Amino acid sequence: MEQPIREKTVQPLNICTGLGVCWMGTTVVRALSRARRSVVALVICLGALGLMAGCDIATKNQPLPNILVLLSDDQSWMHTGVTGNSGVSTPTFDRVAREGVLFTRAFSASPSCSPSRAAILTGQDIWRLGAAANQSGPIDVQTEVYPDILEDHGYFVGYSGKGWYPGDHKASGRLRNPAGEAFTDEKHRARVEYFTAFLDSLPEGTPFCFWYGSREPHRPYGELRFKPHVLEGIKPPPIWPDVREIRGDLRHYLLRIEYFDKQAGNVLKILEERGLLHNTLVVMTSDNGMPFPRGKANLYDLGTRVPLAILWKDRVRGGRVISDLVSLTDLAPTFVDAAGTKIPREMTGHSLLNVLLSGEQRTETPRRDVIVTARERHSYAREGGVGYPARAIRTHDYLFIRNYEPSRWPAGDPPYFGDVDARDYSYYSPTKEYMIINREDPNVEPLFDLCFGKRPHAELYRVREDSLQMTNMLEVNRDGTAGSSVDYESIAKELADRLDEYLSTAGDARATDVESIWDALPQYADTTRSPRKDLPNPLEEMLSGRIRRNADTKGPP
Repeated sequence: MEQPIREKTVQPLNICTGLGVCWMGTTVVRALSRARRSVVALVICLGALGLMAGCDIATKNQPLPNILVLLSDDQSWMHTGVTGNSGVSTPTFDRVAREGVLFTRAFSASPSCSPSRAAILTGQDIWRLGAAANQSGPIDVQTEVYPDILEDHGYFVGYSGKGWYPGDHKASGRLRNPAGEAFTDEKHRARVEYFTAFLDSLPEGTPFCFWYGSREPHRPYGELRFKPHVLEGIKPPPIWPDVREIRGDLRHYLLRIEYFDKQAGNVLKILEERGLLHNTLVVMTSDNGMPFPRGKANLYDLGTRVPLAILWKDRVRGGRVISDLVSLTDLAPTFVDAAGTKIPREMTGHSLLNVLLSGEQRTETPRRDVIVTARERHSYAREGGVGYPARAIRTHDYLFIRNYEPSRWPAGDPPYFGDVDARDYSYYSPTKEYMIINREDPNVEPLFDLCFGKRPHAELYRVREDSLQMTNMLEVNRDGTAGSSVDYESIAKELADRLDEYLSTAGDARATDVESIWDALPQYADTTRSPRKDLPNPLEEMLSGRIRRNADTKGPP
């Protein structure tokens, strides 16, 4: 039975007195009218019938599943207990992975908050999303997002905390956040009581779709001091110096992951108490990698590879580990597929439903042997507000990256290096600060170059042997020290051709004669702040211009 059309305007309704939580209305006038959407959907279905075979979950008397996304903010893939990391306790993620399916090679579409979230919501590669490929660029009002699709098919949708963000969703004409109706406070914090308020508003017999967007482990972390014995078990990866300051920074990061995991556990507990967990498709993941040098805002695994576990007790056999390459763009078509709805042709992601329902233990299957990721402007970190455009293709064996503007600074112009948190030194970022201050130390210098220095047009890494992508095989090959007979130039060309073919087919302006738009777009969210007052003296000197060095060296211009 078709769902009744709601009123055109709905005044905000206070549903939880004392919590400051509102279910913010304005539900129907989001992008397209329902009638127009129906016409668009009909055209899409007629034109792509053979490309969109769903699993027809709505048949055979199966109730529609609830859908719950538990999203951390800036968490790399290896920082969970189930992956063997002894420095962090994540019992909730471990449970979802143990009772559900663990995806060991999952990747965000982009290593930047709002582009990655836009890709999750739309199921599309970021270059197809116009301004939304840039950090804070809004998702076009006519671009469908899965919460709207599910709402049109009878779901009750909402979010708490950080939905699509940062940015102003109203800039494109949307009347609400693309993640759904807001169940949150003025500071957009994700809290368990807000999820409870959402469930209390759920009409009886209605499936729900909810986005629980934590702000952890996003910076800032503050200035907590740790006793030496607390840091003994923290071992920084070799991409950064192993010093007390960086160990403490990592400990902060891991503590924030544990806090998110505890929040997520409380959400699952509520579902269990209400008898809703068994028929809820639970996805636990992160938007992009960790907020450290060469992590977030980079196309290396530290920036794009994320934890992913999916639980659906009623339908999906648990205890399985999938090592296929999957993208977070696959989530939107998975949700639409699970709801028994046709997947829009515009979605470039591929439904995981057949993988989940098959019960198979899959490893490196040919159909999922490649991932493409992309980067445009992350922050206003270069003169003129330009970004650092790049595309990457990742297989089980190699990562190939093409940097379109290698003359630019990938981490942002010195001395701020603003694409690395904190962009303006307004809050503590110990790893970044230590490496910049000590950049001429012989033990730090090569790591500083990797994290902050300029990069060549093309990069190639052997990901099985080099999980942090520290050795560009194209540079090693050229200086004659490769130590093997492998022709890495040929491998790079093969991957570059494969990347070009995909980008061209998927309509990327960077791979066509169409002029790209992203550098010319305005910065939609101004987050510029002043440096904090207690900066270390070397940084104060850099920012005040007392140190002058050539722009092509490690110092500021």
